[in-house]
Amino acid sequence: MILVTGGAGFIGGNFVLDWLKNPASEGVINLDKLTYAGNLATLDSLKNDPRHIFVHGDIGDKELVTRLLKEHQPRAIVTFAAESHVDRSIHGPAEFVTTNIVGTFNLLECAREYWNSLDAAGKERFRFHHVSTDEVYGSLSLTDPAFTETNSYEPNSPYSASKAASDHLVRAWFHTYGFPVVTTNCSNNYGPYHFPEKLIPLVILNALNSKPLPIYGDGQQIRDWLYVGDHCSAIREVLAKGKLGETYNIGGWNEKANIDVVRTICRILDELKPRADGKSYVEQITFVKDRPGHDRRYAIDASKVERELGWRPAETFDTGIRKTVQWYLDNPVWVDGVVSGSYRDWLQKQYN
Repeated sequence: MILVTGGAGFIGGNFVLDWLKNPASEGVINLDKLTYAGNLATLDSLKNDPRHIFVHGDIGDKELVTRLLKEHQPRAIVTFAAESHVDRSIHGPAEFVTTNIVGTFNLLECAREYWNSLDAAGKERFRFHHVSTDEVYGSLSLTDPAFTETNSYEPNSPYSASKAASDHLVRAWFHTYGFPVVTTNCSNNYGPYHFPEKLIPLVILNALNSKPLPIYGDGQQIRDWLYVGDHCSAIREVLAKGKLGETYNIGGWNEKANIDVVRTICRILDELKPRADGKSYVEQITFVKDRPGHDRRYAIDASKVERELGWRPAETFDTGIRKTVQWYLDNPVWVDGVVSGSYRDWLQKQYN
């Protein structure tokens, strides 16, 4: 059995679904606080699966985490639980410090206490997989080489600073206590079940709801895009074969400017679900004031994980983004639940 934190969120939920799609897979204890971005509807297909045990709770709750570890005896922890939206971190950084730094510290300490209680074989088998972001490395110019695992940390937002701090804690627990950790730093994920505060799901749902498609600044911010299913497969490989204490960068080898991403989505929607007036969704694009400290470019060099563990993404951006748009069109129940709830409230604040 494994313990997954943040398993009702976007990446965590996809990981849990991917993990349990194989009938032979071991069970999952899924601990999630169910903040605005957590959605139990993502896990609907697991309602009758005895291998999935959902627990509503906080990684900062020491008593709860300790009890879960003692009761279920997981052989690994995969931690996705985090506040992750840059804009929200700018307007309210305290939550990011509490969850991403203090929460990670609590999880590490509870896990270390549990690990110390195991016999030699249990200690040898146990892994703590910390999932992080490429944003800890800062920003790149157009000519800089992509981020490698040896890049210095230069976070530029409260979000990335809080994730950088959590990465340092994980590293310190390995070097100080010999605690068996691995860390992965991923590029921008996209795919099914994504809460629409992030660019790709926001554009898809705004387009379908005849809302503006907001683009920060000139839209030339470049990101490396990683399909969430590929990210899940990479985590499996690192959890199974990664060297203790090591960091692995996970990327999609897909650098795209934001404006090009939005135009691609519009073209796919024009094909799959044309506007009633026959016009292109591109006409809904609106340029808005850039956010403070907006990093210009991120790019991941994922050579290490390919060289050492044999992992490489299966999706190109063209195949992954088409799958993503089609998923949103094919899953109106999930989409309507989001649109009628927290997304609606969030969207109202943006445009009123």
